[in-house]
Amino acid sequence: MVEMQAFEINSFAKMKPFIVVGIPAFNEEQTIARVILEAQKFAGKVVVCDDGSTDYTAKIAESLGADVVRHEKNGGYGASIKSLFIRAHELNADVFVTLDADGQHAPNEIPIVIKPIVEGEADVVIGSRFVDKNGTAEMPLYRQLGAKLITKMVNSSAKNGVTDSQSGFRAYSHLALDRINFFEDGMGASVEILLKASKQDLRIVEVPSTCKYNTSGVETSSEHPVTHAMGIVFSLIRLIVEERPLLMLGVPSLFCLLAGVGFGVWMLQVYAVQQMIETNIALASIAFILIGFFLLSTAITLYAIARISEKFAK
Repeated sequence: MVEMQAFEINSFAKMKPFIVVGIPAFNEEQTIARVILEAQKFAGKVVVCDDGSTDYTAKIAESLGADVVRHEKNGGYGASIKSLFIRAHELNADVFVTLDADGQHAPNEIPIVIKPIVEGEADVVIGSRFVDKNGTAEMPLYRQLGAKLITKMVNSSAKNGVTDSQSGFRAYSHLALDRINFFEDGMGASVEILLKASKQDLRIVEVPSTCKYNTSGVETSSEHPVTHAMGIVFSLIRLIVEERPLLMLGVPSLFCLLAGVGFGVWMLQVYAVQQMIETNIALASIAFILIGFFLLSTAITLYAIARISEKFAK
């Protein structure tokens, strides 16, 4: 079996894989042409997801021969990536690459990003800005701190530790396209994909990549950095809660219940001495007990749903 797998990997490495490059785009008429033309040098097919653009992004992409998937309304980064995943699967891509439309990523680094997949060493490859210091040479400090903080949060919940969980410059094998299903429509999709890949035991590898910023030190991305970060953090928290409901909700619920009982005992002690009910203590007891029961019931419900989903998945 091992020899057969080695043979298949070597055969895949020798043949020319069908590479599909996916580009999520929203009002990127100023940069989309250059990104498409450079990506076409390395791809069998370039697919652009026009996420409800109001400019000429889609027309420019079509005029250059790109396959354009249109969204009538702006759905967000995750929605665009989902559409690109679906299209790459329909095209039966051997390797699927994603990169941004705003010129941050260098399409000429596509061979570097896909190499571990072509050589059979990985299922998901991340073009990391933190593997090589050159990748963060122009990156604003607050961006570096934010990206590293979010990455630490991701690593605490994933089997495979990475250095750059927010990089949109990635490559996926055909196996990864088959196994990764995600639901986030916003920027949290980048996190969810990694968590799902880790859960599926897909091999995740990082390679160095660069990221361009303008002279003012601000990214060309139209996404506001605070909105971007908060969206990812909230998505990550929700994903972790869904993944480990008994730990994330069950434990706090027990603390709330104990606190409620504690306030209740305190209230009874006061009543025994003063023959009167302290309203504040009573309200605190009731509040903690209600919150505790709510958290506990939610944890049990989410756990049951997760178990049922796993059974159906099998």
